[in-house]
Amino acid sequence: MAGRQKRASWGKAHWLLALACLLPPAAHAQAGNLEQHIAAVREDGRFVPARALQRLQEVETQARSAPLPVRAEFLTQLSNARMRLGQNDLAMQLAEELIGYARMNKSDVALAKGILCKAYITFAMNERRASHLLAFEAERIANRTDDLPVRVQATISAGQSWAEEGNFPFALAKLQAAVDLARQSNSPSSLAAALNALTLLYTQMREYDKGFEVLDELLAVSGTLASPGRMAQAKNTEYGLALDAQQPQRGQRALLAALALERQLDARGMVAVTLVNLSDSYLKENDYARALRYANEAITAGRLVNNEQVEATARLNIGQALIGQGRLQEGKQSVATGLAYYERTANQPDMQAVLLEYGTALEKAGDLRGAVTAYHRERSISNQLFEKQRQKAVYELQEKYEAEKKQRQIELLSRENQLKSTEIDNRRLQQRVWWLLALVLAMASVIVGLLYRKVRHANVQLKVKNQELKRQSSRDPLTALYNRRHFQEFMRSHAGKPQQTHTGSDVVGALFLLDVDHFKHINDRYGHAAGDLVLTTIAETLHEVLRETDMIVRWGGEEFLAFLPAVARDGLDDIARRILNGMAAQRIDYQGQSIEVHVSVGFAPYPLAPLGRPLTWERSVNLIDMALYLAKAHGRNRAYGLRGFHHVERTTLEAVEQDLERAWRDGYVDLSVVLGGTDGMDAASTGTGTTAHGRPAGASDGVAAAAIT
Repeated sequence: MAGRQKRASWGKAHWLLALACLLPPAAHAQAGNLEQHIAAVREDGRFVPARALQRLQEVETQARSAPLPVRAEFLTQLSNARMRLGQNDLAMQLAEELIGYARMNKSDVALAKGILCKAYITFAMNERRASHLLAFEAERIANRTDDLPVRVQATISAGQSWAEEGNFPFALAKLQAAVDLARQSNSPSSLAAALNALTLLYTQMREYDKGFEVLDELLAVSGTLASPGRMAQAKNTEYGLALDAQQPQRGQRALLAALALERQLDARGMVAVTLVNLSDSYLKENDYARALRYANEAITAGRLVNNEQVEATARLNIGQALIGQGRLQEGKQSVATGLAYYERTANQPDMQAVLLEYGTALEKAGDLRGAVTAYHRERSISNQLFEKQRQKAVYELQEKYEAEKKQRQIELLSRENQLKSTEIDNRRLQQRVWWLLALVLAMASVIVGLLYRKVRHANVQLKVKNQELKRQSSRDPLTALYNRRHFQEFMRSHAGKPQQTHTGSDVVGALFLLDVDHFKHINDRYGHAAGDLVLTTIAETLHEVLRETDMIVRWGGEEFLAFLPAVARDGLDDIARRILNGMAAQRIDYQGQSIEVHVSVGFAPYPLAPLGRPLTWERSVNLIDMALYLAKAHGRNRAYGLRGFHHVERTTLEAVEQDLERAWRDGYVDLSVVLGGTDGMDAASTGTGTTAHGRPAGASDGVAAAAIT
């Protein structure tokens, strides 16, 4: 995987830990040798934790009997050193000891430090939500104190937590407040930490101009601290910003400068990360020799600090570099070793990015079968993540609806109680003042009428809300197309009905599966807002080229599915051609730039019936998904259609599903190929909308595309 994805993931997963390295905890003890010793250890603790731990253990007996501020500072430094060495259990024990000690002595400063230590440890243990809640709690406690450095540290941690949760407005407000507090504290180290965090946030928000503006101040402040470690941190931040801002040469220079500073400091953990990032940067430039060199150095450095992620990432880089050099089998073995780590840690977002980059490398190397397999695994993960996000949105909407429903019930009960109270008062009035009976009854009738009208109104609103909830649960919020859940429910009910027969012509149903070509490149280059515009444009185009009776579904992140209930069997290729040409005709204007849109398509009649037995819709979708990946692997901007089966009794349907291309070559399936009208070399050599049918006679592994054309 190229450097951008791995660098972003690595940096994001360690931002809060980096804060623990960058920020100087406050100490208020009287001047003395012990306090000076602990202060001197801080620099080692940030960048060379093993040396810091040894120096702290030398004064442990004395520090544990010291006054409150000194003892609290000692426990903070000792917990942080243990955490940075991967000794999370011991670090957590020290954090809990500090929290208990702070509460016993009613010290908010010490308590904020202890809770921050606990936040960093839980983050290192991949308990992200728990870490965020601890950071928010630490900020509330720190803001009750006058200790500006601790308030800066807690505010930055809270800001980074909001950023991790995707709430950039809250994160930006917190980090800007942290910068202001740091300026008030007159502490250059606190200011450097706040500026570093703000630069990282602007990078994540893609506000590159603002990021470089803050970075300039960060580098200037770091230069006044005479600290190689702090300057190395700033240079790593510069690398991330430059890489995302499409300035790879600047990012590479920043990495080389950071590596020299880290080696000067003997900061082995930082050296390991920087080496793997250097490997990424050279891999992106196709400088495979240097990519291999730095990746191998990263493996050695990662083992010294027991960092499995660095080693796994380096293995991935080595694999891609070897593939780029034509050493395909060696490269695939190395990638498999690196992938094992991501599979073991179940990190789906990183795994998805790894597979996408791996598939691209295999495609460039001509291993189309391997590329299809990688793309298929990546798409499966993408669909899982998309489904989780959709379910979360539905659950949130359902919770909102339930809350509103409960509020309405409370209001109705309150009105009923008021009505009962009124009726009791009326009875008393009837007993005491009989001559007012007629008036009271009239007033009661008016009140009941009003309440009845309100109840009717509430019921109408409830019905509208239910209809809205049903609509939202079946529609994709971005494109307004049907979502996967609605299609699944429709197909379950549809499958249970007898298929309609048509006489006089061969009319069938059909399934078309589309995937946007190079959608990740669009997101990376133009931003996610442009990606959303592409998806809505595709939805509008599908409405134009298909009929109102056809069901169009947003199937996944950038995948769309169309179910056509009744079309001519011999017209499927024409429909695919209309889709391809309709998409290619779109030119999306975004911020003064024109974005071209192409899609790859897999399609088939429905139902598919090998040996006369109709397949389930799920298996049909799986087969056209494989056809879609053939279209991806053979050049994109084209459609592969599964027209039928031949001699399936000589093989198994499972074998066909696992390797559709081989089944095609062996004559078990009949595929048609439709090329897009603006597909570069393919269009030039075969003509607009060229269609090929049947079996690619004489084709061998990896050269099916040549046989098609």
